[in-house]
Amino acid sequence: MRDFSKLIISVTVCELIGLLSTPFTISSIPTWYAGLIKPFFSPPNWIFAPVWTTLYFLMGVSVYLIWRKGIENKEIKIAIYYFITQLFFNFFWSIFFFGLRLPLVAFIDIIVLLAAIVLTMMKFYKISKVSLYLLIPYLLWVSFATILNMSIVLLNR
Repeated sequence: MRDFSKLIISVTVCELIGLLSTPFTISSIPTWYAGLIKPFFSPPNWIFAPVWTTLYFLMGVSVYLIWRKGIENKEIKIAIYYFITQLFFNFFWSIFFFGLRLPLVAFIDIIVLLAAIVLTMMKFYKISKVSLYLLIPYLLWVSFATILNMSIVLLNR
């Protein structure tokens, strides 16, 4: 039962990060974001919510698999610290891009986020390969989002 509680907490915290950034995002989509020049490969707006919901779920399961191995272990504490760090940059990207409407600042943030995801994955790999594999879709999506963010910066100079 204790492990199940950890799973629920892990997934809920990750999903909450997405939910907390929603007000910054939702208000800008029909106004500011709609007026931006976007690259041809920009996905339709409706795709973002289900993709992010799925990614946050996978992230939650991934960190749960690490956490359940025992938080008293120094290596696990460090791995979770890296995870929390990347989650921090993930949250602030929405604020920079949509809330403050600063795509260049958001681009800098997402570059740091990418590095933090890779470092988290390296830490997770040592503890649970499954945790690493669960983060691969996240890494791929954020890589795509980085290219999209950079394109928006360049097209809207």
